[in-house]
Formats: sequence, C-alpha cells, structure tokens
Amino acid sequence: MKYLFFSINVFLFSICICAQAGTAERDKKNAIEKKEDQKKKKVLYGTASYYADKFNGRETANGEIYDGKKMTAACNVLPLGTWIRVTNLYNNRSIVVKTNDRLHIRMKRIVDLSRSAAQKLGYIGRGLTKVKVEVLEKK
Repeated sequence: MKYLFFSINVFLFSICICAQAGTAERDKKNAIEKKEDQKKKKVLYGTASYYADKFNGRETANGEIYDGKKMTAACNVLPLGTWIRVTNLYNNRSIVVKTNDRLHIRMKRIVDLSRSAAQKLGYIGRGLTKVKVEVLEKK
C-alpha cells in the first residue's frame, strides 16, 4: 500500500512537471512567432516627392486613372496594391496610401505621392522630404 501511494504521487508529480514544461515551450514558441511577425513588417527610409499636375488623368501602372485628390503613391520597391503608412520625418505627420503606380526606372526616391497626400504631410513648398514607409497590408 505504501508503495502504491508513493507511485501515485511520483506519477502525479511527473505529470505536473511535464505540463509546466509544455506551457513554457508553448510560451517560447509564441514569443518567437511574434518576433517573426514583427520582422516581416517591412520598413523603408528614403526621400519622397509628389506628382506634377500634368499627370492628372493619366493611367497608372495598375490601370487606374491618376487623380491628385486621392491618397495614392508610386513605388518601385513594393508590389502594386500595397497599403503603406508614410511618415514625414521632419514634422512626424503620417498618412496611409495605396501604391498603384511605378516611378521612373532611374528614380532613386522611395515614393512619389499624390498631391493631396503630400499636402497632408506638409511638404508641398519644399517638393521633397525624408520619409519612413511602413508596409501595412499586401493585396
């Protein structure tokens, strides 16, 4: 009887230890997955410009007609249809736009924003600004 009681206690103790180890492993796995998700969020830094008025009414790379009043952007790095948050690094203003066009092949700028997007970021007078681009969602 004494040995049976001892065996049951050892068995129950080992189950508790295994359950705790499983929880620790699960927590570790969740933490790793969370870090990987954060790494997947792409962040780019560079210079932003904005479209000239002559491009109003012209077709963009994805077939839409460019309208300077819409919140759109041209970008060579990201896929068309990607939603991005663009932050002006000089005044910390940010906006959300959809990429629907491409820049000229030789263009070294990171994004070219619609006129209304540039106005909201507050750099119309300068023409160019340093920005941070964060990928929010892909099509």
